Amino acid sequence: MPEGHEEEQNLDSLYRDVLFEHYRNPHNKGVLPDAEIVTKGNNPVCGDKVTVFGKLDEAGRLDQVNFDGKGCAICMASSSMMTEAVRGKSLDEASAMSDKFKQMMRDEAPFEVPDDVPDLEALVGVKKFPVRVKCATLAWTALRNGIVAYRAGQTGSDTAESCTTE
Repeated sequence: MPEGHEEEQNLDSLYRDVLFEHYRNPHNKGVLPDAEIVTKGNNPVCGDKVTVFGKLDEAGRLDQVNFDGKGCAICMASSSMMTEAVRGKSLDEASAMSDKFKQMMRDEAPFEVPDDVPDLEALVGVKKFPVRVKCATLAWTALRNGIVAYRAGQTGSDTAESCTTE
């Protein structure tokens, strides 16, 4: 076996384990009553559907972020990780994180993992499969659109994503 190949396989296995752990035991899954932000994401090609809920604290930070829905392991794991990543962030910070995550997944920016959410690194391998990138970004896109809708005084938004490459 070529040098480094075994290490790469071990890393892929670790990432797969992290993804499946978030899929089997998602963090912050479930409806969040009285949420100020409620936004839906739908990927009609893959069948992924998520609803993202956000509650703000007095300072306008995302105090609680939940998601609910059904989808593939990548979509559900990424949704779980997203709730962890944006909790405690301002709406501007959460929007910027969403934009940055989507850029990283599309190889438009270097893949940098926040220190407080190391599990996000498990999604780096998804970039190898462009058709699955939208599965990973669906909840992030829904959150970003929900923030825009909230700021516009709307109670919710719907996001449709396609699994095809653009």
